Amino acid sequence: MAEQEPTPEQLAAIAAENEQGESVNYKAPAQKSLQEIQELDQDDESLRKYKEALLGSCAVAADPNAPNVQVTRLTLMCETAPAPLVLDLQGDLESFKKQSFILKEGVEYRIKISFKVNKEIVSGLKYVQQTFRKGVRIDKSDYMVGSYGPRPDEYEFLTPLEEAPKGMLARGTYNLKSKFTDDDKHDHLSWEWNLNIKKDWKD
Repeated sequence: MAEQEPTPEQLAAIAAENEQGESVNYKAPAQKSLQEIQELDQDDESLRKYKEALLGSCAVAADPNAPNVQVTRLTLMCETAPAPLVLDLQGDLESFKKQSFILKEGVEYRIKISFKVNKEIVSGLKYVQQTFRKGVRIDKSDYMVGSYGPRPDEYEFLTPLEEAPKGMLARGTYNLKSKFTDDDKHDHLSWEWNLNIKKDWKD
């Protein structure tokens, strides 16, 4: 006697049961440090090369006191600017509050953040920028930077192209509060700086 084929309803019930069992039994792997990941499966040559391609072959930073994420510079990039506007974020951050960088009204520009990852993989890096004028917040931008592993060279992140405000009412000083953070809400660096929108670069 031939076996009876299961009905579509029975097949759907079996599939749902299997899915449910899989989701209940799944456990997320424990988080490992970069060193632990690099030391796993040392005998497997192909896996070792694959990890090197993903994570880089550099050793973990020798200086235990170095921060994992080190934000080094902010550069305001504009093709028509007479000179690049660069903030050295490893110097005196308080001094930026006392000076203003001139930006010509209506020009297109990008912000470039240069940073280093020294020890462990960091996930969900984010650049947050709030813009104030006369003490009132007029804009907030969140830029997803991404996830990065340690390496000796700096990484660079570019914001999308933006246009500076223009017109008589738009001219004046803007206070910007910048923050480099991540998924775990680690505040890697916060700083304030000022932009002065003028009719021309040399006004």
